[in-house]
Amino acid sequence: MFDKFLNIFRIPDLRNRVLFTLAMLAVYRLGGHIPTPGINPEMLAQYFQQMAGSSLGLMDMFTGGNLRKLTVFALGIMPYITASIIFQLLTVIYEPLAKLQKEGEVGRRKITQWTRYVTVLLAIVQSFAIALTLTKSATGAPMVTISSGKFIFLCVLTLTTGTAFIMWLGEQITERGIGNGMSLLIFTGIVVGLPRGIQDLWEKARDGAWGGFTPVAIAILVALMIAVVAFIVFVERSERRIPVQYAKRIVGRRMMGGQSTHLPLKVNSGGVMPVIFASSILSAPLLFANAQWVQNITFFRKLTEGLRPGEPWYELVQFVAIIFFAYFYISIVFRPDDIADNMRKYGGFIPGIRPGRRTSDYLNDILTRITLLGALYLIIITLIPTMLISGVHLNHLWLIGPVFDHLPSWITNGLGVNFYFGGTSLLIVVGVAMDTANQIESQLIMRHYDGFSPKSGRVRGRRSW
Repeated sequence: MFDKFLNIFRIPDLRNRVLFTLAMLAVYRLGGHIPTPGINPEMLAQYFQQMAGSSLGLMDMFTGGNLRKLTVFALGIMPYITASIIFQLLTVIYEPLAKLQKEGEVGRRKITQWTRYVTVLLAIVQSFAIALTLTKSATGAPMVTISSGKFIFLCVLTLTTGTAFIMWLGEQITERGIGNGMSLLIFTGIVVGLPRGIQDLWEKARDGAWGGFTPVAIAILVALMIAVVAFIVFVERSERRIPVQYAKRIVGRRMMGGQSTHLPLKVNSGGVMPVIFASSILSAPLLFANAQWVQNITFFRKLTEGLRPGEPWYELVQFVAIIFFAYFYISIVFRPDDIADNMRKYGGFIPGIRPGRRTSDYLNDILTRITLLGALYLIIITLIPTMLISGVHLNHLWLIGPVFDHLPSWITNGLGVNFYFGGTSLLIVVGVAMDTANQIESQLIMRHYDGFSPKSGRVRGRRSW
């Protein structure tokens, strides 16, 4: 395995891409230590401790702890993800944008440019909401050391510029690095928080947070984390293989076709994107939850309280959003009509299924069933951190809430374990790590080097020396 890792640095182009990616990630982490002007870090840390287990913990995870310290990268990559969701939805429901996307590279560049503009606009709105929340917080803590007007201007300018710079970093990693720039930034933000999660778990074990049950609880949590990782790897590699047969045909003087292959359909084709999309959508209203004007209006206050992590309505909306984005994402990346047309064009067919429309319907039916399984798998993974942190507050339901008062406390109140041991973060970490490893392995095999997988083998050229 060590020799296979050395193969990365034996290829100049791949070595440069890996080093460039590491350099960009180092710049991203460096910006995580530059605070926003005018903020009181001690009071801000106390404020986050008071809000532990709330929606701020979810947002802070995706920013790699930058929101907790209100650095120049406090907004992270979430505005860009939200803008991408908006344009992907518009390409489905708005015909002129769908035609622009089909124009090839020129159309995609135009959409990317508009996505950048919307990202900056969303960053301005979110940074303004954060500035108002800090200057008019109901806690009474002096979290701002300068005048409110000056702080709001500096906060909006700093956080918006930081978001634009992060967006540029992700695009550079995608173009000049090893790819998956935005996913790698989220991956880095989560990984750097793992030591804090380990420290929190160690402090709970040292202080005996669960009494005499503490050693057993720690062992169960570690075993659960290992089991979740194994479950994620198993599902992410699971696929439905559809047999495809190509008929023999004569092209010139050569006999072509006549071979059997398969079409792989992954159970979770969307990867971590449905979870990220759903989290991004739900995090938008949570920015205003602690603002003074929201607290003063009864309707908005109850609405934001019902959309906090752990509340039944929040979990229900999140589950529906995950299922929606799982189907939405697969409808973009996989088109059964195009696959069926290409198969018919090259003489391919699925045994027992007629080419053309019947093949498209057959692929669509299979894709619908396995996508539902993939969405349910994502729901299970996202439910794990909720049960570890705060539980599902079923006793808060209107009218029927008292029925759930007799449930065990770990269901309604959680275990108070740090969020970084949750399934969502592990899903993102494992998924991005597997995708990155597959990209590097593809580059190695393309250049006739051994990949990471023991079954990859060595790819030979036309001549065997």
